[in-house]
Amino acid sequence: MSTRAPLDLRQIYVEARAAALPRGQEILARFPEAERIEVASHWNIPGLHGNAGLVRDWLKIKRQVLVLGTRKTLTMRPNGRSADFIAPGMANGCALACAYCYVPRHKGYANPVTTFANIGDVTGALERHAHQQGRKPQANSVDPHAWVYDLGENSDLSVDALISDNVRDLVTLFRGLPNAKASFATKYVNRELLTYDPQGRTRLRFSLMPAQTARVVDIGTSPMHERLAAINDFVEAGYEVHLNFSPVIVFRGWTDAYRELFRQVDAALSAKARAQLAAEVIFLTHNAGLHEVNLGWHPRAEDLLWTPQWQETKRSEYGGENLRYRRGLKGKAVAHFTELLRRELPGCPVRYAF
Repeated sequence: MSTRAPLDLRQIYVEARAAALPRGQEILARFPEAERIEVASHWNIPGLHGNAGLVRDWLKIKRQVLVLGTRKTLTMRPNGRSADFIAPGMANGCALACAYCYVPRHKGYANPVTTFANIGDVTGALERHAHQQGRKPQANSVDPHAWVYDLGENSDLSVDALISDNVRDLVTLFRGLPNAKASFATKYVNRELLTYDPQGRTRLRFSLMPAQTARVVDIGTSPMHERLAAINDFVEAGYEVHLNFSPVIVFRGWTDAYRELFRQVDAALSAKARAQLAAEVIFLTHNAGLHEVNLGWHPRAEDLLWTPQWQETKRSEYGGENLRYRRGLKGKAVAHFTELLRRELPGCPVRYAF
C-alpha cells in the first residue's frame, strides 16, 4: 500500500464559471504547472468519462487529473445513520483508490477528483438549513444534542484539503453553528487538519479494517498504523473522533483479524480519546459494474470483494443491482462482529451496524 502523496496533478479540466470564482482561481494558482483544459460540464468530459480504455490508467488518472467545476444541487438529504443530513459535498471522487468505492459506478472508467469552486453557495446553504432546524428536540443515535451534517459522502475530505481551502472553510463554518456538527469519514491522515481548530464541532471518523485486508483493497490510503496513531492527536486538536468500520469484508479468518484490530485500537487510545469514542459498522456492498472495472486494474481485490458463494443480489434505493452478503449469513455476521467489538472495546458504543 502506497504511502506517497496522493496527488501529482498534471491536467485540470475546468468549467469557465469555476475558473472565474475566487476559489477556482486559488486552486489554479496552487497548481500552476498543470495543463488546463476548458470543458462545458464537469459531468460530461469526452475522452475521460465512459472511456473503457482508461481503466488501465485508473491510478494514474486519480493522481494526475483534477476536474474543477461548480456545484449546482444544494439539497440537504435526511440520513439518520452516519448523520442527520447528507450535505452537498464540495468534491466528488477521490485520489485514493479503494477497490470497493461506489463513486466510480456513476463515472465510468475514470474517477479523478472533481472539486467545486462555489464554496460560498454551499456554506450559505448549510448555514441557512442549520438555522431553520433550530434546537435538536431530542437525542438520537447520531448525536444527543447537535444536528450532524455529513460533508464527505462522495469524497475524502482529508485529501480534498490538499487541493483547496474548502475543508478549512467548512470546519470554520461549523465552529460557529451552536446547534450543528460537521462529520466525515477518512482513510488518509492529513496532519494539516490539526491546525483547523474545530472546537468540538467536527466529527472525524477514521475508517479501519485489518491491515492485511487494507493492503489489498485500500490502495493509496494511509497505513492502518498511521490512522491508529492519529486518533489521539486529532482528539487533542479539538475533533470528535469516531471509528468507521467500513466496509467489513467477510473472508476466512475475518473474525480473528478483527479481534486483533480491536486490540490494536485499545492499545492506541488515550483516556481522552476513549471517553468520547463511538463506532459505526457497515458490511460490504459490491456491484457487478464495479467488479468489471476492478478486473481491468486490480483483479486481486476481487478475490476478497466478489464472493458470490456468500452474496446475493439486492436492488438499491436508486434502482441499481448490488451484491450484499446473504440475509441469514449477514445477520449472524453483524451480531458476531458487534459482540466481538463490545468484548474487546467495552467502552465504545456502536451507533449503528448493518
